[in-house]
Amino acid sequence: MLLNRQMSKISITTLQPEHFDRLEQLQRECYPTLGIQELMRVEHFTSQYQAFPEGQFVVLDGERVIGQGSGFFTDFDFDNPDHTFAEFCDHFYFRNHDWDGAYYYGADISVHPDYRGHGIGKKIYKARKELVRKYNKRGIVAGGVLPGYARFKQRMAVQEYVAKVVAGELRDPTLSFQLKQGFQVRGLLKDYLEDSASDNWASLIFWENPDYVGT
Repeated sequence: MLLNRQMSKISITTLQPEHFDRLEQLQRECYPTLGIQELMRVEHFTSQYQAFPEGQFVVLDGERVIGQGSGFFTDFDFDNPDHTFAEFCDHFYFRNHDWDGAYYYGADISVHPDYRGHGIGKKIYKARKELVRKYNKRGIVAGGVLPGYARFKQRMAVQEYVAKVVAGELRDPTLSFQLKQGFQVRGLLKDYLEDSASDNWASLIFWENPDYVGT
């Protein structure tokens, strides 16, 4: 009940310098299975703020940072999609942000464990979609971690696991949610990032902007 009362104080804003330290702590709280080199730190959030503050969303419960969604505009070649998280994101500095890029690359969404299941992630995706519509981008591209695969990796290949999640036969905490937000799986990314839960695999997901007007 306490959390439900607190939800009335939830707000979403864009990245500001006073958020940097708390966002670094949020990374550690949200991603215990990721390699330490995969986590964003204050220096990364500082660079992201300098590169593209409008594309970095922060969710607050009062003054407490409880969620974030980061990303940048870029081009993307779906015919040659293989990439790693760190390399594509300029090692999390986002200095490769390109205002003319056709897509918003969703680098990270983090929601504090105490606040999951209360619509925070949905708010972040809504903000991202509004940004994409505002700038008339083709859509959102992202690599999605597969935390649920840890329970199944001894008995099935990741390709089978993802196919079953897409078909609704299995539920993955991240991918199933992304599918509900209108994303499609466009492939798999091997060695996307160091994650013991998913054996370093990620899904390549895409949301197409229905309002995109070609130029």
